[in-house]
Amino acid sequence: MEEKYTLKTLEERIGYHFEDEALLRQALTHSSFSNEQKINRAKNYERLEFLGDAVLELVTSEFLFKELPDVPEGELTKQRAALVCEPALAFCAKELELGRYLRLGKGEEHTGGRDRDSITADVMEAIIGAIFLDGGLENAKGFINRVILSDLENKKLFYDSKSSLQELVQGILKKEVNYTLLDESGPEHNKSFHVSVGIEGTTFGEGRGKTKKAAEQQAAYNALLALRDRGHHVFKEH
Repeated sequence: MEEKYTLKTLEERIGYHFEDEALLRQALTHSSFSNEQKINRAKNYERLEFLGDAVLELVTSEFLFKELPDVPEGELTKQRAALVCEPALAFCAKELELGRYLRLGKGEEHTGGRDRDSITADVMEAIIGAIFLDGGLENAKGFINRVILSDLENKKLFYDSKSSLQELVQGILKKEVNYTLLDESGPEHNKSFHVSVGIEGTTFGEGRGKTKKAAEQQAAYNALLALRDRGHHVFKEH
């Protein structure tokens, strides 16, 4: 863990200070790190992730129940799934730079584990579980509300960016959306993709990601922001 990425700085970022710092350390410990230790093996985050998943589902369910009083059960279930899915949690983890705080084994470190959505999403749930054990449900709820259930308009725009851009451009403007791979770099196990998205030859956004799909999603999100920031009429009509 780099000097500026300490447990203390992470506590500042998440807005919660642990009584038992060992719980936070455990929440940041991947099984690959534990497995490399011969003695005094550190506990990994998997059990905390199990607990945090349940707490997250409860708090998100209550939030949606109160925020959307007229929405039926089926739609609430869909909305909850969208808010707590892996890409959504990984997006929130990226805002916290959570990957920089992880304790990983050498193999996982070398294969890009710090930036892997499946890992950072799991760690988000583990942190929720750790806060729940350390400070109870209200503190865990506070963290979820601050980090996961805030700024939902922009987050939803990101989660649905490709389909939203497609619908907007093809459905209303009757034009085609085209994604172009600009660059692909890095070793096979840790590639980086650079993609642009254009509408009739004009580039509206670019994105980078560990997969082409992730890069396209980021590009679509940036294109949507660009259209919105320009006050494009389709946002008024849509």
